[in-house]
Amino acid sequence: MCYYNGIRVSKEEFIRLKNLEVQVKDYDLNCGVMSGFEYANWPILIPAADGKSISLTFAHWELIPSWVMNREALAASRKKFTTLNATAEKLLESRVFKSAALQRRCLVLSSGFFEWRHWAPAGSKKAFTYPYHITVSHRPYFFMAGIWQDWTDRETGETFPTFAIVTTAANVLMEQVHNTKKRMPVILPEEEAFQWIQPNLSEAQISQLAHFSIDSHLLSATPIRKDFRTAPDPTEPYQYADLPSLSTF
Repeated sequence: MCYYNGIRVSKEEFIRLKNLEVQVKDYDLNCGVMSGFEYANWPILIPAADGKSISLTFAHWELIPSWVMNREALAASRKKFTTLNATAEKLLESRVFKSAALQRRCLVLSSGFFEWRHWAPAGSKKAFTYPYHITVSHRPYFFMAGIWQDWTDRETGETFPTFAIVTTAANVLMEQVHNTKKRMPVILPEEEAFQWIQPNLSEAQISQLAHFSIDSHLLSATPIRKDFRTAPDPTEPYQYADLPSLSTF
């Protein structure tokens, strides 16, 4: 699943999506890597009601259901299930995700996400985990399909936006990287990303986009250090002597 994400975009840049754009100068988009289990804020693009403009905002990574009353109840719910991701297969069936999927679709910004490959070296009966950094080739940032909704803490009255990343079955490349659960975030090229945030999509259209599988040739997966989260550059490539290269396709 997609639980670790990274973003690096300079304040001089614009986030562009077809004919829509938003300036970055008022935002700090230089998070090398963040875990969803930090339950912190992450940059997402939210469309206007008419789908003709977008706004950049920071939202709490974890779609919080409306029936969760306060932070104490939220902490208890996390022990039962996580809503960092929303699976495409259950997106329109789940009472947690369906309303947001139908009415509040967004784009989650990324410059690269992180996933673990399980591999048992020769002579070992135990599989070890090796982290990879996955990017879209030649793109400083790209779009993941997301859903969002506001949540209000009934105890404090505080209201803020929350979101989840939509995931789907792994493509050929990601089957080799995330080779246990074989999942990946829904990465949308520009045309599909623009469609995702349009209002009044049918359930069939939403489902089709939620199952979109980006071509493996457009992705790059690079092994990185196991302590990448504390490394000066978490995306620096690292060669493991006992880890074979990914198969070509």
